[in-house]
Amino acid sequence: MPDVQTPAHPRAASHGSGPSGPSASELLDFARRTAADTALVTSLPLDPEGRTWIRLDGPGGSEAWLIGWPPGTGTGWHDHGGSRGAFATAAGELTEQSLAVQLPTDGWKTLELADGVDRQHTLHDGRGRAFGPHHVHQVLNTSADTHAVSVHAYYPPLPLMRRYSRTGPVLRLEEVERPEEWR
Repeated sequence: MPDVQTPAHPRAASHGSGPSGPSASELLDFARRTAADTALVTSLPLDPEGRTWIRLDGPGGSEAWLIGWPPGTGTGWHDHGGSRGAFATAAGELTEQSLAVQLPTDGWKTLELADGVDRQHTLHDGRGRAFGPHHVHQVLNTSADTHAVSVHAYYPPLPLMRRYSRTGPVLRLEEVERPEEWR
């Protein structure tokens, strides 16, 4: 999770959700609408050294964040512990690298990925991505001189995040983070 904490923002939760919470599409709609909120986006303090964040109230009990990305920063490879989610870029540009494969969730430390599973998307100007519960990716601000800002939402709220390292086709589970480590 981000490096510098800012108190929660009292943004009201938006429209509905089904009995099992908001869909990935609803989370993406929320992320895009929130990314268009110029006053909120400019309220995020930006740090040249590390990511900053504000916790938001997401729709239907989801977990949401406004995150600032200094030039050259990224998340590293991770998943969202079985939560579905979405994110949208509010300022600058982010690159998402993802895997088009469902990984087993337990019982492994190292996997060799097949050819053709890598995907890459460049997101700017309110563009975003929605994803299901088995999504593995990393998000990067590849700019040498411009901060990026994005909005992220997850449902159910993140139960954990698995962090991975990658060397060529080899993906290695490195650690499992729990919510108390980033809240």
